[in-house]
Amino acid sequence: MVVPLEVRDALAEAPFNEAKDLTVPPGFGIRVWARVAGARFMALAPNGDVLVSVPGEGKIVLLRERADEPPQAFDYATGLRNPHDMVFHAIDGVTYLYVAESNRVTRSVYRSAETLSGERVTVVDNLPDNSSPELQGNYGHELKNIALSPDHKLYVSVASTCNACTEDTVSDPVRGAIYQHAADGTQRRLFARGLRNAEGLDFIPGTGTLWVTVNNRDNVLVPTDVDIDGDGASDIGELLPAYVDNNPPELFTSVRDGANYGWPFCNAIANPAMSGLALEPDYQLNRAGAALNCAVVERSAKGMRAHSAPLGFSFLQSSSVPAAYRAGAAVAQHGCWNCTSLNAGYKVTYFPFDAAGNTGAEMDLVSGFVTDPEERDVWGRPVDVIADAKGNLLISDDFAGAIYQLYPK
Repeated sequence: MVVPLEVRDALAEAPFNEAKDLTVPPGFGIRVWARVAGARFMALAPNGDVLVSVPGEGKIVLLRERADEPPQAFDYATGLRNPHDMVFHAIDGVTYLYVAESNRVTRSVYRSAETLSGERVTVVDNLPDNSSPELQGNYGHELKNIALSPDHKLYVSVASTCNACTEDTVSDPVRGAIYQHAADGTQRRLFARGLRNAEGLDFIPGTGTLWVTVNNRDNVLVPTDVDIDGDGASDIGELLPAYVDNNPPELFTSVRDGANYGWPFCNAIANPAMSGLALEPDYQLNRAGAALNCAVVERSAKGMRAHSAPLGFSFLQSSSVPAAYRAGAAVAQHGCWNCTSLNAGYKVTYFPFDAAGNTGAEMDLVSGFVTDPEERDVWGRPVDVIADAKGNLLISDDFAGAIYQLYPK
């Protein structure tokens, strides 16, 4: 149902100086909870505070809720290099905050109610980013995402430098991949590869099953002998907006140890006959399967609309959100930047899961950030979504510089 976005006077600077509407599930309201320019990923502290990364300013902001006022904001950590993902994790009774910067992962001991980070210790160093000499400032996806497993393993996503290239598949570390480390950063090993830009990273609560969202490639060429534009001739090898707009799907999938998910040699395609995804050789880099046999590539669990740019997501099984949403994952979709019209992403969706860990059909939770897709008129772009301590969902938006609160009425 369409509801007005609620905005306190103290938070009503542009774009919220004009009334906005959003579509949310029946029985919910949504409000601007806080303003944080460039807000990206979030983490819920054990005491209920909310941390927000701001890569563009090299800092992490702490938000502390106050009665009848916007939350109080503190600069929790500054002087960081593109901080992105953050994870609280307890080991032997000690709670650590892990922070993924573009060139390293650090951790600090968390003390309840602190508003300033303690001493940060580097656990994984020398990760590739725009400062790496061999890359000469060319790194398309340098921000890093992390997760920690119930058995205290640290997982680090090293995304691709490019849209599609072979250089990333032979680099050290391999890019377009996920690495596993011990919690102190030692014992590095390649966990999975062929994931162009794995974002989010989260474990189904109570399990050791890692899931990721993946931003797939752009400008894919027509891989088969078909007529896309209707002119009666084959379009194989052509770059056509009508094909690019819908291919390849973005991915939401579990990640298996040792698996290869295909990038940049194999592209996912929707396959109704299989009720899921199939894989086709990339026309540019793997014509006729010469570089990689796509039949041996791992199949992803779910596909989302091409170029919807899913970023942060959270499993809600251990949260206090309403019971109807407590057996699945909420996914923030940042939205396409190069589609013919802005009709992919720009929303938050929900995937239900069954007891065996299988996911069902995607459904919308929050939408309405695009007011005219053909004219490319948009006022918000979701980045991350987490449950707070009170059963609400918090959604970050780096375009509007806001944190929204989706709350049950």
